[in-house]
Amino acid sequence: MTAFSQTKIAQIRDPIHGSIPLSQEELKLIDAPAFQRLRNVKQLGFAELAFPGATHTRYSHSLGAMHQASRVFDSLFKVGDLDESTRLRFRQTVRLAMLFHDIGHAPLSHSTEIIMPQVDQLKLPEKYLESNKFRQATHEDYTLKLLIDSPLKDRINELFNSVGICAEHVADIIYPRNSCEHFKQGGLDYTPILQQIVSSEMDADRMDYLQRDSVYCGVSYGKIDSEWLVDNMLPVEDDGKVFQGLRSRAMHCFEDFLLSRYHMFASVYFHHVPVIMDSLLAKYLASQQEFVLPCDINEYIKLDDMDIWQFLRRSPHPMAQQLINRRAYYLLDEITIDSEKNQAYNTDHDALRKALLQNGIHSVSTCSTSILSKYYQKNSRPIYVCTNAGHIVTLEDYTPLYRRYRDPSETHRIFVDPEDSKKARDILSNFLPLSLTDGKNRENRNA
Repeated sequence: MTAFSQTKIAQIRDPIHGSIPLSQEELKLIDAPAFQRLRNVKQLGFAELAFPGATHTRYSHSLGAMHQASRVFDSLFKVGDLDESTRLRFRQTVRLAMLFHDIGHAPLSHSTEIIMPQVDQLKLPEKYLESNKFRQATHEDYTLKLLIDSPLKDRINELFNSVGICAEHVADIIYPRNSCEHFKQGGLDYTPILQQIVSSEMDADRMDYLQRDSVYCGVSYGKIDSEWLVDNMLPVEDDGKVFQGLRSRAMHCFEDFLLSRYHMFASVYFHHVPVIMDSLLAKYLASQQEFVLPCDINEYIKLDDMDIWQFLRRSPHPMAQQLINRRAYYLLDEITIDSEKNQAYNTDHDALRKALLQNGIHSVSTCSTSILSKYYQKNSRPIYVCTNAGHIVTLEDYTPLYRRYRDPSETHRIFVDPEDSKKARDILSNFLPLSLTDGKNRENRNA
């Protein structure tokens, strides 16, 4: 028997997946301060101001994503496909990668990334850095730092070295590299497919967060048939490397999965209330030097959402108090640019901002860009479709959805202080077609 099969299993309950099994070793890692911190980092930042149920955290998402990754792995690699020790080692590494994929998130998730330091200050190994070493750090960089240069690294190594897993192996799946020797077996390189389970067009990450966010926000957009999608995945070999594949009979399910994410961005993640609150917070944080995100990883993991809220409460700055009081700016106008057909009905925002300024009204402009896929045409690892006739083609060649949604959809908004809303609406009326200036036909844009 292997060390894996001797491990005792615990169970935790989850509203999305039901029962999630955990090994005793995994429970010890979950108890680590770096992971427990995620209990106090909201998954969707300010979204709860528009969707009151959206109070779930990165902690619950990470556990759910780990469980979903196990389902994907088990569908791709049945017992007997690999020798048992290799299969269990690969599976455990994927579980740990998915468990820790979000561990580097800053307070309020993406909302505070604007004040992250330059990536070179984190002193990450050269092999993980891109050509631009002086870019701003991201939460992925902090995740990497936690896995290769923190007490968490030592804990992973202590618990899993005996079965051939170290923290660097976990980092190599989260932070993609071209090839990793420890994921080669029988003359094949399994690096691509293991990385795709964690981050790809069909990754376990979005399979969890779409369903989780849908439930907690009370919307239907993210509800997908993940079981059918997962059941129809299979590994595909190409030039000595193994990639994700999907049977063609599940293509309608995949397209629904792709569109679900697209619609969640348009309707939930880019809802105007969290968008303006994010914008106000970013403007305030960029204007001060008191609240910073430290490069020291041990200091970094001491910060969570409560720290940013305490900082804002202590600040006498009007913008900080506006955030504390949840006093979002008023949405004056919103246009979506996704085709030439609707251009004639769009307000000239440059002229509108100029007119507002001339009348002494300060405005805030935002632009939210929705794209169907962040992987399409990005030289990412391919996913293949296997037809009933045995043909194998790339995903983007099989479905017309990518071409149909090739161009991003941009939502441009102008916000003003609520005290200026009436005056601003009067100014806006001069920019609208006559049929739209009647108050009875003017929609309530702030509902």
